[in-house]
Amino acid sequence: MILIDNTCISDDIEDQLFVCNLDKCKGACCVEGDSGAPLDEDELAVLDEIYPMVEPYLSEAGKEVIAKEGTYTKDFEGDYVTPVINGRECAYAIYDPKGILKCGIEEAYNDGKIAYKKPISCHLYPIRVTKYDQYHALNYDRWDICSPACSFGKELGVPVYKFLKAPLIRAYGENWYGQLTQEIDERREARGEEKGA
Repeated sequence: MILIDNTCISDDIEDQLFVCNLDKCKGACCVEGDSGAPLDEDELAVLDEIYPMVEPYLSEAGKEVIAKEGTYTKDFEGDYVTPVINGRECAYAIYDPKGILKCGIEEAYNDGKIAYKKPISCHLYPIRVTKYDQYHALNYDRWDICSPACSFGKELGVPVYKFLKAPLIRAYGENWYGQLTQEIDERREARGEEKGA
């Protein structure tokens, strides 16, 4: 594992290869799972604030669920999550003409309507962050629906930490990410591997 500041980073984040392949998976992570996308407490007010700009992008079913449950809800473990439609897809998810699920929040962001891209848990996936009192544990989440992303990552030679550069910087900052890449380069050099591979 790698230790940087108050974070503990699994070796898998260096070693595993991963690049999302939406043409193959169709955005399955927006529909599969036990509940909606995990939310940080500081994201709750953001969802309330941006909802008027996001609402026009959403499906009628998504709008109905949010009107009934709110812009966020709690799951069976008492954690804050996005609402879901009939126990399935996220209420913020929308289907494009190819049948691929995309994020209505991210579509509003891409159109310049809002400055918030999407929940950080979605942006960081397949990294899952567990927050403890003294530190954050960053782990690679293995999920069979992401096998096309693993194959694509292997084909392109892109490790998880490089694929997720932007969300990792969003979550922990440029300096933290620089320390991560330096640590990985030093570990690879010590093993006689090529830097940045």
